[in-house]
Order: sequence, then C-alpha cells, then structure tokens
Amino acid sequence: MNASSMEYLQRLRIDHIGSLVRPTKLKEAFDRYDRKRLSNDELRQTQDEAIREVIAGQERHGLPVVTDGEFRRHSFQESFSEAVTGFDVTQDVGAYYEQRQLNQNPLERAEQNFDEKGPAIITRRPAVERLKLLKNIPLDEFRFAQNVANKPVKVTLIGPDRVAQRFKWEASMSVYKGLDDFVEHIVTIERQMISELVEAGCKYIQIDAPGYTAYVDKISLDRMRSRGEDPQTNLQRSIDADNAIIEGFSGVTFGIHVCRGNARTIDPKTGKLVPQWHREGHYDAIAEQLFTSLKHHRLLLEYDSDRAGSFEPLRMVPKDKVVVLGLVTTKSSELEPIDELKRRIDQASKYLPLEQLALSPQCGFGGIDSKVMSEDEMWRKLDRIVETARQVWG
Repeated sequence: MNASSMEYLQRLRIDHIGSLVRPTKLKEAFDRYDRKRLSNDELRQTQDEAIREVIAGQERHGLPVVTDGEFRRHSFQESFSEAVTGFDVTQDVGAYYEQRQLNQNPLERAEQNFDEKGPAIITRRPAVERLKLLKNIPLDEFRFAQNVANKPVKVTLIGPDRVAQRFKWEASMSVYKGLDDFVEHIVTIERQMISELVEAGCKYIQIDAPGYTAYVDKISLDRMRSRGEDPQTNLQRSIDADNAIIEGFSGVTFGIHVCRGNARTIDPKTGKLVPQWHREGHYDAIAEQLFTSLKHHRLLLEYDSDRAGSFEPLRMVPKDKVVVLGLVTTKSSELEPIDELKRRIDQASKYLPLEQLALSPQCGFGGIDSKVMSEDEMWRKLDRIVETARQVWG
C-alpha cells in the first residue's frame, strides 16, 4: 500500500467498531454448537455464509472499510482469550453464557462477578502456565474476509490493558512474577499476532481498549487499590504496552477504541432496547496522558452519552491523529437526527479541527449474548453515519 493509500485509511471519515448485529441463523448455529448439537464444520459453514452477506452489506451501504462483523466470536474478547492456552479455565464459553446472570434493569450500571469461574478475560482467571499462542484468531478472520471483500478489511484485537485487568495475577505468582512480567509477555504474543496480520496484507488494525475508562471510574479504581495495585502505575504500563505492540509496523493504520462498556437491555415497560453501562467518568482526568502518549493514528472514542463528558479534552489530541467520534449509539434503536449529529460534530470542532474528526457508532453492535437492535435498525444507523459524513466532509 502506498503512502496515499495509507493516508486514506488514517483519515477515513466513516468507521465502525467491528462488531455487527448477528443474524438469527448465526445465533441459532452458535447456540446449537455450544450445546454440542452442531459440528465445528457446520458452524464454520454458517459463519462463512453470514460473513459474506455482512461484508456485501457494508459495501452496499457505502462503508469505506469493512469487518467480518466479529461473526466467529461470542465476544470481542475472544480475539485473545481463545487464541492462547495457559489460563485456568474450568468452564467453556458457551456454557458460561448460557448460565450467566446479569442485571437486567434499564439505565443502570450492569455489574458482573469477575471472580466467578468463567472464560478468560470475561472473568478474572489466573494462569496455570505461561501463555502460549495457539491460534491467531484475527489472522484467520482476516484471511477469509480479505478474500470476500472489495474494500479494505479492518480487524480487531483486544489490547493489553483489558487482558491485564482481567488477569488474576495474585493467584498466578508461581507462573508470572507480577503484572509487569505478565504484560511484557502479552506484548510479545500480540506483536507476533500483529506481525502475522501485517504479513498477510492487513492494513488497518483496531486495538480494543475498553478498560482505559476504568481509570476515571471510582468503583474500578477502588477495586484496583483493594488488590494492592496503583492505578497510575497500571495506566502507564498499559499505555506503554499498547505502544509496544504496534511499534515498527510501517504502512499499517492503527486505531484504538475506548468506551465505558457496551451493556444494554430490553425495557420491560416499552419492549425497546435501552442502555446500561459498566463504567462512569469523563475523559478529562486521563486525556492529556492518554491522548498525547498513545501512538495510534485513530482514537475511536465513545461520545453517545453524558457519561463521556464534554469535547473539551479533545484539545489534548496531537495534530497527527484523527478522533473518531462515537456519537451514534448501539444501545438504543432510536435513530439520531442528522442535524443533531452535525451540531455535535460542530461542537467538537471547537476543540479539534474538522479535518481531524470522523464519525462512528460509540461501540460495537453487540456479541452473541447481547440484547441488540434488529439488522434493519443497524443498517439505518450506519446509513445515518454515511449520510452525515457526506454532508459534513463531502
């Protein structure tokens, strides 16, 4: 890819976070597979068909970069958790999702028990041996999508910060010396994964880093301190690790996605999809350190609710980065008016020039177990982003 093509990816005005609404047929196939009623080959065949359709849909709706919708994953976190061995995992992913109980109250914080016995990263699991890369899941996803797509394909990989936050280091001291040792090893593994992606021709890699908002969330900060961790040390370690995994890969566009959790539920009174969340707190307290230190080209930031605060922290963003404003919510089927989106983009441009801004949903459209909007509602949201971007940037 030449320099102008790379600049094209770095400056995209339209983006999405990777995960798209799973069609009913795919969800049913996952359910049967998890219950041991469908073979791996049969699941793969259903996934292949759904991915072909969703990539064609993205291209048909005018998206300049596409993903496979994360249709091979239960959750975005499987980009790493299912790629490695070494975690103490006593329950498979399908069984966990079938039994998991979450707060169903709309417009509330959705908490889970991170210390229960569940899949790695979804819950805090210790290690029984040093982790080993078994299968480069994003690479497998990219190779198929690249053969299907006519547009550039973006892949998503969970970053070291979330992996570290969901690692029970205090029960793993016989395997790792502590969080520094563990995160250094994560960097080594993820650099191998990224190197293989780059070699296969991938030009846009998004790092999922939802845990950064833990550093502005009182409950999350209290949990860190209760484990004997220093939040500032954790934050700097994670920034350093995120920079280390992308260092030296020239010709590749790197984005990083930051959000406050993607929980949502169905309002029993209205039957409509409504938001929940995992963390609260504005960007202000971490903006300077985070925005000026990260080396990624694109910062994909949640901005669909008051929990994100104002756009003022964007003044900290360096001139060589693009901020992708996550103004369109995936937690409600209500369609944002174009005039309102344009008004908010205009507000953001008071702190960061318009040429450094882009537009996207605030997060993915949900995993296999998520309460989600319909496929038609998702496409209307993506069409709204495309049309708004056309009116704003031409």
